[in-house]
Amino acid sequence: HIMLFKRRVVILFFIGMICYVGTEQGTANWMSQFLSTYHGYDPQTTGAKAVAYFWGLMTAGGVLGLVLLKIMDSRKVLIIFTVLALVFLSAAIFGSAKISLLAFPWIGFFASVMYPIIFSLALNSVKEHHGSFSGIMVTGIIGGAIVPLIIGWLGDFWGLRNGMLFLYLTMGYILSIGFWAKPIITNKTIRLFE
Repeated sequence: HIMLFKRRVVILFFIGMICYVGTEQGTANWMSQFLSTYHGYDPQTTGAKAVAYFWGLMTAGGVLGLVLLKIMDSRKVLIIFTVLALVFLSAAIFGSAKISLLAFPWIGFFASVMYPIIFSLALNSVKEHHGSFSGIMVTGIIGGAIVPLIIGWLGDFWGLRNGMLFLYLTMGYILSIGFWAKPIITNKTIRLFE
């Protein structure tokens, strides 16, 4: 573990996992409150349904992601899906009531590929100690406790909308992984047109 933590790439991917789980939980935990605070939707019914759609669309996005990984480099899939997640985050935070209600669940759809791609890129960036590195990466789930707390804390001072702007930082970091990751072996893809 000490040997791994001496490597910059290990720390960078560990931060990436914190950012991913923080993004997922920060969105899921606060969307119902956001929809209630800014658009007057009932958190027990409409808000709860939006959260359910978030998780449902995350499952659907994971299936599409698996297909795309067969035909595209994983880094490109990560970049495309993260950019689209940022677009829908912007629509959710700044859009009208109806747009916000539709946009929040779609963040889940586009966030679905982040975890497996970050994890595989991380393990594919080191040649040894994959078991220990996996343990380090899984510890990144602490982001699910940290980021929602930060959003709430910022929300207490400057309002929940401003608190949720913190997700731009976490998603921005995830987006950067698609540019700086240098896997030892790129994911094998099939060619549709030969």
